[in-house]
Amino acid sequence: MAEVISLMDIDDDNDNSQSLKPDKGKNVVVSAAPPDTKATPWVEKYRPQSLDDVAAHRDIVETIDRLASGNRLPHLLLYGPPGTGKTSTVLALARKLYGNQLHNMVLELNASDDRGIDVVRQQIQDFASTQSISFGPKSSVKLILLDEADAMTKDAQFALRRVIERYTKSTRFALICNNVNKVIPALQSRCTRFRFAPLDAVHVMERLKHVINAEGLDVPENGLTALVRISNGDMRKALNILQSTHMASQQITEDAVYLCTGNPLPKDIEQISYWLLNESFTTSCKRISEIKTRKGLALVDIVREVTMFVFKIKMPPDVRIQLINEMADVEYRLSLACSDKLQLGSLIAAFTRARASLVAAAKY
Repeated sequence: MAEVISLMDIDDDNDNSQSLKPDKGKNVVVSAAPPDTKATPWVEKYRPQSLDDVAAHRDIVETIDRLASGNRLPHLLLYGPPGTGKTSTVLALARKLYGNQLHNMVLELNASDDRGIDVVRQQIQDFASTQSISFGPKSSVKLILLDEADAMTKDAQFALRRVIERYTKSTRFALICNNVNKVIPALQSRCTRFRFAPLDAVHVMERLKHVINAEGLDVPENGLTALVRISNGDMRKALNILQSTHMASQQITEDAVYLCTGNPLPKDIEQISYWLLNESFTTSCKRISEIKTRKGLALVDIVREVTMFVFKIKMPPDVRIQLINEMADVEYRLSLACSDKLQLGSLIAAFTRARASLVAAAKY
């Protein structure tokens, strides 16, 4: 933050006892010491600064860029899973439109701010109603960025609908959300919608390699593959895991990544799946409980990974469907904080029934 010093308060160079009062006279902005880049989260340090830097969704980015360049920018509704570049795209667009006047022309509100109807009626409406000044060739239309708009109350969304209609000539709204179904249809119809799908593994890997080279990290191929696999198309998650693993280990190997995140290793999932498909109920329960305790694994993570493994196993479609359905029930009950021990028994029972069905199918 910049430190504000008031000229009216400096009467004597030798007087160090007088307090600074920034509420009188002209204010001079003195730049504070630059922030320590080592302490900066890599998610922010490597956030795209321009539309050309956005890792993926080039068709969407180019469409928005074309609309903005032609002074035809509509209200925007960007939705999709987290970590796919929605906020970065809008911020990069704002930098292109306003340059150094970004803070004067953009109002950004996210989930950490109060999102009730009072904010819409006061803060948002006050910002939208003030007259903007054109800075040369730059656009004079202001931008209001509402991140995580699906967290707004219904009353606030209905109030926002009227504000959007009233101030369309001077203001553009960019709504960002994960679940578009939580945004009322009246708001959706007033915006141009763009869906940001999870990033392809290729784009995640390219961006990770850029960060790895910039930071001079030691990341073997198996470690990079593990990062891409665990992130599941979430660029923010991939960078956070990379940074946290780097803080814990000099070399970012596959084992280091899985150990840092608490996810079960692929070889552990193969072993657990083998027990579920071949061992007795008692033996499977004992061995899975032991590996859970020894490696600190969560049963819900085991269920999710085993589910993906089941899709790779060759079995009759009806048996696979029944098994996946029962595993989905186990995961749902775990999300409601049901007993791990009981749900482990339910998981093993599901595989026991599937195994019996496989044996019966093999006889015919």
